[in-house]
Amino acid sequence: MKKILSGAFAALACAAVSTTAFAAAPADVKSGSYKVEAGHTQVNFSVLHFGFSYYSGQFSNVSGSLKLDASHPEKSKLSVTIPVSSVATSSSVLTDELKNNEWFDATKYPDATFVSTEVSPVGAEDAVVSGNLTLHGTTKPVVLHVHFVGAGVNPMDKAYTVGFQATGTIHRSDFGVKKYVPYVGDDVSLTIAGAFEKQP
Repeated sequence: MKKILSGAFAALACAAVSTTAFAAAPADVKSGSYKVEAGHTQVNFSVLHFGFSYYSGQFSNVSGSLKLDASHPEKSKLSVTIPVSSVATSSSVLTDELKNNEWFDATKYPDATFVSTEVSPVGAEDAVVSGNLTLHGTTKPVVLHVHFVGAGVNPMDKAYTVGFQATGTIHRSDFGVKKYVPYVGDDVSLTIAGAFEKQP
């Protein structure tokens, strides 16, 4: 029993330290150059499926950079690249289909990119990030609503890390991905978990 209690207290202590490490206020985050931490960065999407349910999928293996100015966040810059072939759903058949030339055409258009053009802070922890999304060979303006999650030294790899959560909506037909519209929704909801590691 004593060992169990000791283990529980140790776990609580670690959790407290971890929470403290990542409790930095946005204005106290270290400015500088960051790179996407691919292992914990995910681009999730959701579409209305035949009016019955919302179906979701995910892109991974994201790369890119963030120039972060914590004192003047409006001066920050973001550029990311998403390999289209990383798309994944709960159906292996659908996953393969999404890569073909009737959908994303991953062979012809292997990457999607987002490059910010404007960062507009909204309060202390949020911002509206406008930029250009290139997908399926087409570039269109996109707006993301970004929330600061936390920052600090990652206890696993000891890298100073900053994290954000972003949401937005695009119309897939704007990018030439029109298969099954309107039976499979044209509006695609995006939820993005972004982790970035500070560079020397």
